[in-house]
Amino acid sequence: MCMSRVPGHTANLGAIPCSTTTIYIVGMSVSPLDTPPPRLSHTLHHEQTSSVLSLAADACHIFSGCQTADIYVWDRSTFQVTTTLHGHTGSVLALEIAGEKEWLFSSSSDSTVRIWSTRLLTNLYILTPHLDTSSGDIFSLAFSPATQTLYFGCQNTSLQWYDFSRTAYPAPPPTSSVDPNHTEAYQSDVDNGLAMSLDRKKWHRFFDNTPRIGRPVALLTTSTPTTASGSSTPSSGQPRVLQVLSQNIIHSAHFGYIYCMALLPSLLEGVVDRNYLERPDKSNEHVLLLTGSGDESVKVWQCTPSGPVLRHTFACNQGGVLSLVARDSTVYAGCQDGCVAVWDLETGSLVRLIFAQENSDVLSLSMLDTDLYTCSANGWVQRWSAQFTCTASWHAHAGIVLSSIVTNTTPSSTLYSADDWCLVTGANDNDVKLWQIDLPTGRTLPEAGSILRENTRVYDPLLQYLYPFVSIPSVSNCEPNREDCRQAAIWLKRCLSQLGADATMIATEQGGNPLVLATFRGVPTDVPKLRILFYGHYDVIPASRRLWKTEPFTLTGKNGYLYGRGVTDNKGPIIAVACAASDLLRKRLLACDIVFLIEGEEEAGSRGFADAVRSHKDMIGDVDLLFVSNSYWIGEDIPCITYGLRGVVHATVDVSSASPDLHSGVEGGSVAEPMVDMVKLLARLSEGSKVLVPAFYDRVQPQTASEQELYQILEDITHKPASSLSSRWREPSLSIHSVETSGPGSATVIPARAKAKVSIRIVPEQDLDTIAKSLVDHIQASFKALDSPNALQVTIDRTADWWLGDLEGQYFKALERAVEAEWGTKPLRIREGGSIPSIPFLEKEFSCPTLHLPMGQSSDQAHLPNERISLTNLRKGKSVVERFFLSLSQLDHQAS
Repeated sequence: MCMSRVPGHTANLGAIPCSTTTIYIVGMSVSPLDTPPPRLSHTLHHEQTSSVLSLAADACHIFSGCQTADIYVWDRSTFQVTTTLHGHTGSVLALEIAGEKEWLFSSSSDSTVRIWSTRLLTNLYILTPHLDTSSGDIFSLAFSPATQTLYFGCQNTSLQWYDFSRTAYPAPPPTSSVDPNHTEAYQSDVDNGLAMSLDRKKWHRFFDNTPRIGRPVALLTTSTPTTASGSSTPSSGQPRVLQVLSQNIIHSAHFGYIYCMALLPSLLEGVVDRNYLERPDKSNEHVLLLTGSGDESVKVWQCTPSGPVLRHTFACNQGGVLSLVARDSTVYAGCQDGCVAVWDLETGSLVRLIFAQENSDVLSLSMLDTDLYTCSANGWVQRWSAQFTCTASWHAHAGIVLSSIVTNTTPSSTLYSADDWCLVTGANDNDVKLWQIDLPTGRTLPEAGSILRENTRVYDPLLQYLYPFVSIPSVSNCEPNREDCRQAAIWLKRCLSQLGADATMIATEQGGNPLVLATFRGVPTDVPKLRILFYGHYDVIPASRRLWKTEPFTLTGKNGYLYGRGVTDNKGPIIAVACAASDLLRKRLLACDIVFLIEGEEEAGSRGFADAVRSHKDMIGDVDLLFVSNSYWIGEDIPCITYGLRGVVHATVDVSSASPDLHSGVEGGSVAEPMVDMVKLLARLSEGSKVLVPAFYDRVQPQTASEQELYQILEDITHKPASSLSSRWREPSLSIHSVETSGPGSATVIPARAKAKVSIRIVPEQDLDTIAKSLVDHIQASFKALDSPNALQVTIDRTADWWLGDLEGQYFKALERAVEAEWGTKPLRIREGGSIPSIPFLEKEFSCPTLHLPMGQSSDQAHLPNERISLTNLRKGKSVVERFFLSLSQLDHQAS
């Protein structure tokens, strides 16, 4: 593409705003990193002074489009020039390969697109845009094999296309009579007065600033007769001339030059679009065209049979968009002044701003799987990981890097199995350089039709989907893993779609991780179907490799157990329930709708979850039953059903002095020390296990006879005292988690500030808001009694209400029967001492009961090193869910 910085008028027509999104910005200087840059394997030098504006490659050749209007053809085995393709009379701004047709498209500042045979290296067609030269330079090209359509963006801001499947275009000329250096032959034909009537390019007063000079241009003039299909009939042996039809143009598609294009699904080498590979129907229904412009926007067009239809506009607001690349549902837009905007197509949100090189335009972008390569005007190239970390930076050219592609270094290799790749870069230093690059660490590109990586060929659907799910380090409390969380959501959405659900993603506020919403629709009936909302979370807590016996983010089987972070909390149960619903759907036995609502912030306090659910409640729909699988058995052998959770109030107590940190040898005894105040305050919160907050126990209910009987049964089976189980599950408690101080923490320093983390666990009938307020009031009253000159601040960080299920409800009894039928024993009824904030929230929001089926054992090590789940538990858990869903068709859900 031509990289003269001439952005058009800026406009954000129909743009998706990012005002409610927290934008994470990453950047780096131009100095190289410790990581060595890719090795330069070869340099292809243009002897004639000419900037390399565009690049393309097939199995045998590398094509480089130049400012001098020629296309150099390099043999990939010898790295020598095979031939030079002449024809254009302006800079070759873009190149595009159509592999199955064996075509090379080239666009130019001469306002034409030429179509070449990559096998014979001859010019087959000349495509002229609508309005001929009024379109100006043709900066960008994109060819979709699915639609058989070539799209191109023009200097006059128009978007035009030529549909090779719907337009009757003439056959190419006889190959024996086509000369790749055909320009002189054209002039001979014109002089002889042939019917094709070719003329020189007409000078345009806006786009051209020099008189017509140079070689004659073989272009269709206004007097050239054309057929109704938009093609002309030239003399034998010459390239056929095609013309864009008047209806195949969108005038003012942007308010600036259309510099770049990309397609989704992407079929670029090295950019594997799993959405496309895993879809059995490779139709053009979901083909999207992305266009970037000098108006600082990226537009998303759906490619329909009648042409592109605008779906979204992303306002980059970072200067003109000069380069584009897309992978799955992520769009990368290279902009002026060194910025790359990263957009999520699913949620319409701006994910990141990467500053590759300050004040240096990003003129080309390429990808190899999840690695992004940014090419800048100052000659530098950077490699960015899936977490947007710069993993390599090197000075690639002595001039401006204008173009780049990724291709396989072994021409005979298949696209998705070879391990040798190279980044090809072109610049205005007359050089094309080939850099040896590798796939991201630990990744291989999947084969077509497989959601698995190459080394995970298994036949159990549970393992088939669980392996790649666990491999994504979706740690919600770690900023470097934020993009991994988004990729986990994208993967899960795709997985649920493949299993038969209608799936989408929902953005959360403040840059939080998206929700995944998917619905398995039951067999249509004449009566309203039961709707079950399954809640889970795809985020996990960090995992230190040093403490694990296996790789924490590689699913590893050993002695009947599956090891990996998140395998039991909560990715394994999510996949088990999804596979259960999918199997019933496939057998046409699913009598209810199963709605999956999976969040990505559960381990971080479910930030933004409640607001996102409320704002998308209509999309979720009515709910009759909430179903959860996010806890564990009380032991190892007997299955359980959880029917209760405690609530929690997390608070921070902060005591500070107006003085700085002091020396105890100088000031000790003369000042009121914040730490002393803190110790006294904490001592007034509890006495042994008794909480001293006033009226704390007023609403706590005594144990009933049935409860006492239940705890006695559990004591007999588990050999754990009933009193201990009761204390952990149904009695409130107060805990002090940490005390932090200012200063170095040495023995001679009086800290100016002391901060403590405190939590209260509440039980049924205690009011959450009342307890939180009572805690604050009690601490403030205790501090007032100290008569201290220090300052106190008490904040409630987050809360979650308690939850108690209905043991006599028909849904609970149906689940008990399903567990007993699968395991051959009646399940234990247990409670948990922890909290899951989303369960009571969803239960109240949708006015529905909740069931909680644990799949893991007590030894699963959730949140600890070597987290695991029994393969038997996972498989039987799936079967229990199937039995339960099947039984619901026999229940009267209106009675519950």
